[in-house]
Amino acid sequence: MAGLLLSPTEKNFILQGVQDDFRSDGRSNIDYRPMELETDVVSHASGSARLRLANTDILVGVKTEIDTPNPDKPGLGKLEFFVDCSANATPEFEGRGGEQLANSISNMMQRAYHSSQAFDLKQLCIFEGKQCWKLYIDILILECGGNLCDAVSLAVKAALFNTRIPFVKAALMDGGNIDLQLSDDPYDSKLLNVGSAPLLVTLCKIGDKCVVDPSAEEESCSVISLVVGTTGNSKFYCSQEEAKKLPNVESKCSTIGMNGAGSVAPKTLKDAIQQGLEAAKSLDKALGQALLRERQENISFKKHSYGFLK
Repeated sequence: MAGLLLSPTEKNFILQGVQDDFRSDGRSNIDYRPMELETDVVSHASGSARLRLANTDILVGVKTEIDTPNPDKPGLGKLEFFVDCSANATPEFEGRGGEQLANSISNMMQRAYHSSQAFDLKQLCIFEGKQCWKLYIDILILECGGNLCDAVSLAVKAALFNTRIPFVKAALMDGGNIDLQLSDDPYDSKLLNVGSAPLLVTLCKIGDKCVVDPSAEEESCSVISLVVGTTGNSKFYCSQEEAKKLPNVESKCSTIGMNGAGSVAPKTLKDAIQQGLEAAKSLDKALGQALLRERQENISFKKHSYGFLK
């Protein structure tokens, strides 16, 4: 981060290590730090997840609400992102210090998810042109240890994977208005298809090379970073039998953003985008396997009905 104080010798050590593909913490330029992921951590939310990436700690909650679709997109639902930077995350966030960063991450996620090749908003439609589901995705940055964009995108995708949307039991027409009756059983719900939801990969340019998952120290040595949004692969988020029925889909770039005052040569930009696509593919596969494994472990905790009222 910009507020981290490093001596010229420390910066030179980090720079030389990146050039030799051996970073100060022992990773190569394309390796991520260990992560910890938890889902269903907020009881009153429709979906939630908490991700820890080294010293970065992100909490995401998803709330559902019935809304009217946009007139120009009558068959699509809505997504809205809110990012809040806790004042305890870093001294820079005290007061209104984190507002600019929060707005930047929120806008980046908004652009990535509203790409036509990314998240399928049609699954949020209830009645075309009349009513749809609107998802409020609240992101809380509890601790900042570098690489916020990647951590936020992983936590958001995990929270959406965990989100349950109530089934519509009946719809009554009253003078042109639609009155919906929703199931009040929390287990009588549907899950979202988040396979194609995008992930963000931050590539920090240090010297002549780019690194993924930069630490706070590495970010302070970089004058510019590239954020690449890539679409996911639905095969990573379903069983092997279901994956065989799905067509092969290559990850595509859904959005690109740059942070910093530096510049990037065309060849470096092209190589960085390709590096980001490869990193996102391996990251998406690992995330899908972890979420599917956790879902299988939680199957035994499903609600069972007893008595004569079912």
